[in-house]
Amino acid sequence: MNTLEDRIEEAKRKKELMNESFRDTLSTVDSQGNRVWVFAKKISGKYFKARSILSVFLLAFLFGGPFIKIGGEPLLMINVIERKFVLLGQIFWPQDFHLFVLAMISFIVFIILFTVVYGRIFCGWVCPQTIFMEMVFRKIEYWIEGDWTSQKKLKTDPWTNQKIIKKFSKHSIFFFISFLIANTFLAYIIGIENLWEIISDKPENHVMGLLSITVFSIAFYFVFARLREQVCTTICPYGRLQGVMLDKNSIVVAYDYVRGEGRAKFRKGEDRAESGKGDCIDCKQCVHVCPTGIDIRNGTQLECVNCTACIDACDEMMDGVGLPQGLIRYASEDMIQTGRPFRFTNRIIAYTTVLALLVGLTSFLMASRTEVETLVLRTPGTTYRLQEDGTYQNLYNFKIINKTNRDLNIRLVSRNPEFKLQLIGEMQIVKAQSASEGALFLFYPGDKIKHLKTEAEIDIYDGDKLIEIVETNFLGPVKK
Repeated sequence: MNTLEDRIEEAKRKKELMNESFRDTLSTVDSQGNRVWVFAKKISGKYFKARSILSVFLLAFLFGGPFIKIGGEPLLMINVIERKFVLLGQIFWPQDFHLFVLAMISFIVFIILFTVVYGRIFCGWVCPQTIFMEMVFRKIEYWIEGDWTSQKKLKTDPWTNQKIIKKFSKHSIFFFISFLIANTFLAYIIGIENLWEIISDKPENHVMGLLSITVFSIAFYFVFARLREQVCTTICPYGRLQGVMLDKNSIVVAYDYVRGEGRAKFRKGEDRAESGKGDCIDCKQCVHVCPTGIDIRNGTQLECVNCTACIDACDEMMDGVGLPQGLIRYASEDMIQTGRPFRFTNRIIAYTTVLALLVGLTSFLMASRTEVETLVLRTPGTTYRLQEDGTYQNLYNFKIINKTNRDLNIRLVSRNPEFKLQLIGEMQIVKAQSASEGALFLFYPGDKIKHLKTEAEIDIYDGDKLIEIVETNFLGPVKK
């Protein structure tokens, strides 16, 4: 039996024999720089079924999200125009920008962590581009034009009535779905009610809105009808960053070259081990089903989106010739080369620790986020004033931001009874999801002033309920 060292040396030798020319060019561009259209073969298998189930759930969530309400607010809204952001029914205003920054940092670290550990699993299973392309648009293509060989033939065939009908039908459905996608994303920006108002109102009253929808619909159509895999291989920055985030311990869709090389056609009844042949029967099914047109047997490549199509195709062929499944599988370079099981590295542990801290901090800040935010600041350009009764007066501006979905009956009361608070005018009811501004005076006895700045606290009540305590500074003369 070979030792571990022998196996490692044999693996290195086989890897050196693998074709490296693929690294010099893109699989979707020929030597003249022209686009090589990818005709992906229809696939089936356990991974494809799992991805299909997940895609149905995610698509239902995407298109149904604008209709879901929590406490009268949408599940998710990113209204950049009005600077209003809603997540899980909770409204976030520009004053909560620090929470948004922390959440984005946590999300980026989360993506990096998963890429370090599991490669581009996000791209293959969750990314909207992959889900729409593989689970929606490509299925429509199969339905209308047939499998990959029929699509190839149709492209080179002369224009006939049948070809015109197929192409027109396909692209009409493509544009209609793109139109639905554009409207759905708009609903996440302005809300489903405002979107419905635009749809049901006269077109001339919403010319800019209709123009925007048309532009975005055309953009989505162009992405799924023409750009397709080019988004993943060339445009997407996450895909380009994959090369610097992966290492030998990252779990990716990988070809087991230790077991598979050397490649040779299958012959019934042949003992491949005695003939010095590997388990790869060189059927090229993994290449035919690849949506980005690569040969996974060449190793990990930037174009691979970890969609698992090659795994399903290879497993089916292995079953057909009586060889074990898993020639192409989820594995790391280290696992294939040495046969060792997956292990956590210091890099993975470090990313996990940072992610846990960020998620914990973000969760704490969101949980402790107040429903009302009050700012009380001394009015610029003013100073203290001595009153006839020996007290000193400071003038303040205040702003109360109501983040809730209900109106608030606000009262401001000085927490320290030695401070006297006087509003300028009457306090108005602060409407839901709005802000109210005003001014007030604070009075403090002169004989109590010991420092230039004295801390003052103001209680903010909603009716009889204390909802916030605000700190500010009171200026007065320092007595010698």
